[in-house]
Amino acid sequence: MSRQVSIALQGDKPLARYGELAALAEGYGFDGVSVYADLGFQPAIGPLIEVARATSRVRVGPAALNPYLLHPVEIAGQIAQLDAVSNGRAYLGIARGAWLDTLGVTDDRHLTRLREAVAVVRHLLSGQEDGYTGEVYRLPVGRLFRYPVLRPAVPILIGAWGPKMLAVAGEIADEVKVGGSTNPDLVGEIRRRLAVGEERAGRLPGSVAVCFGAVTVVDEDGQRARAYVRREAARYLPVVAPMDPTVAIPEATLMEIQRLVDADRLDDAAMLVPDDLLDRFAFAGTPEQVVTQAERLFTAGVDRIEFGTPHGLTEDGGLRLLGERVLPALRR
Repeated sequence: MSRQVSIALQGDKPLARYGELAALAEGYGFDGVSVYADLGFQPAIGPLIEVARATSRVRVGPAALNPYLLHPVEIAGQIAQLDAVSNGRAYLGIARGAWLDTLGVTDDRHLTRLREAVAVVRHLLSGQEDGYTGEVYRLPVGRLFRYPVLRPAVPILIGAWGPKMLAVAGEIADEVKVGGSTNPDLVGEIRRRLAVGEERAGRLPGSVAVCFGAVTVVDEDGQRARAYVRREAARYLPVVAPMDPTVAIPEATLMEIQRLVDADRLDDAAMLVPDDLLDRFAFAGTPEQVVTQAERLFTAGVDRIEFGTPHGLTEDGGLRLLGERVLPALRR
């Protein structure tokens, strides 16, 4: 994988809209269309089926499912269905998950849980019949799936930031996604953390592809675009910024941003996000500014960039500028 560019959509639209947007993205030449599986939004599988039906070339998949809210047997079944509908274009994005504590879900043994979830998915898709026994999950002996599966394996993407999870990804994943970052200074550290797992598993360095993705707002009026995305970035900055070892933000500042977000004072929270910080956690500005950000990531060693929702001041307008102005520049 080299210099791939994809689009990610949020699960907040009418189903028919996903097919429309995916067809536009494929027509512009994007390499993939992902759908978020964030808590509180509609399940990703429905929109992804619409994406698959409306396209013929792009890679499609969730970014990302988690094994706390969805058992890996169900994850495997959904991905098998998506792979069949897309004629072999599906990938599985899987991650630890966020905001689980608000549901009373205990985040226990997350490394083991995710590792075993991937093993269960691979076991089921490959048609193994010898059963599976892990610390968290188990499968009975015999073929569990009672329907044909198109491919015995699909690419596995793991969403991760931390060194332990990235090491696991280095062992078992095809790709890792660092969500919520546009920081080229972080790429080398991500590669180093992946290398720990790659070496442990006897894999060559660089075996795992690296994707960076984040909230994106592109517009001819760069100032309006950056003002808009600054509000969006304020929502997740207190979560992702502490995980970036190359960025130093006073804890008091992050706590104040979170307090203002919780009080629904997004404009006030946005004022605490300076330009240099915004450039590390969101794609924002004119098409030329976004091209510059993306080029820095590719130069730093990223294999894929995923432009996340809302894409522009309007979805169609943002997607058009990304497709007509940003993507051609990156292809050159």
